[in-house]
Amino acid sequence: MASVSGVRLDDPGDLVDPQCEWHISPFGRSYFVNHNARTTSWNKPKPERPAGSLTPECIIEGHSECIWSLAYLKSSCNVMSASGDGSIRQWKRGGEPVGKSWDGGGGVVPSIAVHLDDTTVVSGSFDGRLRLWNIKEGSMIGDPWEGHDGPVRCLDWSPDALEIASGSQDGIIRRWNPDTGRQIAPPIKASYEWVEAVKYSPQGDKFISGGVGPICIWSRDGKLLIEIMGHDDIVTSLCWSKDGAHIFSGSFDYTIRKWRAIDGKELVVLWGHTQTVTSLCLTPNERYIVSASYDYSVRVWDLKTNQAVGDPLLHDDQVSAVAMSPDGKCIASAGVDKKIYIWSLEAALERHQVGVLFALVFPYPFLIVLVV
Repeated sequence: MASVSGVRLDDPGDLVDPQCEWHISPFGRSYFVNHNARTTSWNKPKPERPAGSLTPECIIEGHSECIWSLAYLKSSCNVMSASGDGSIRQWKRGGEPVGKSWDGGGGVVPSIAVHLDDTTVVSGSFDGRLRLWNIKEGSMIGDPWEGHDGPVRCLDWSPDALEIASGSQDGIIRRWNPDTGRQIAPPIKASYEWVEAVKYSPQGDKFISGGVGPICIWSRDGKLLIEIMGHDDIVTSLCWSKDGAHIFSGSFDYTIRKWRAIDGKELVVLWGHTQTVTSLCLTPNERYIVSASYDYSVRVWDLKTNQAVGDPLLHDDQVSAVAMSPDGKCIASAGVDKKIYIWSLEAALERHQVGVLFALVFPYPFLIVLVV
């Protein structure tokens, strides 16, 4: 294919292969230049999978656009997905769809959050509205909840299920009564333009938010308690330890950080991703934290050693969401390639342990000599 003169769209590092560049032609079509192979293609390059890479136990297909959010149901370990195609779907672990897809008519669905008893799920859409759904019936409950002036980026249920927090591109955090769909407190204007993440503490006495700027810890009644500074770019994802003592965050600065909740002190910085960290989740025993990234990978981190465990779990495109099954057995991840990958955590850990054992037994493999 002949090379086409056009404008480069990506910043260095936006594509997985550093030898590739993303351009747009004078005719408005994207194309990709690979300087290493000296080729030009209309198709976005895919990462090369190293031989022996761990493969997912299941790949679920059905969405027609990027998958932005994932959530597991506790009772069945089914996984729910929300997509840029405007739909919400439920899937069994083996990939079989459960019922029909749901479409509330609000466009792209960037966020969903499941009620603790698995009866309802709340979704946020690009039209700025929230919608509450009956999971068993697959139907919307009442009318959409209005209030935000921009796409709803993040959602969370309080532990007592008495309120739902939402964050939006309008820079506002709102809290809602799930029984009435009405706001229960004055809106909170965050110190950043977009609210990318919001999470209640497990104890329910406070919640945190993140976006462009500091991580903010708020009291349940909406008072700002602490601002945590440290990330060099947008905070995309947040989660709490079960005891509420620690906060974990992922960012556009490629890092995952651990903070002490009581005073915001930075305790650990995890480096390894080569692009934005988009989503985080802890395993049920809190030994590991799992991260998704725009570098096409999911990584498992050991919180005792603060090191990545095994090789990255690879997608064919950017990964925007990750979720851990309630039984701690499976990792679900999804993103721009429109597929949900189901990974075995046990297999990922076994792969790591085999690698460690080999390194211990053969610390100098280049000295191994075959004797006849």
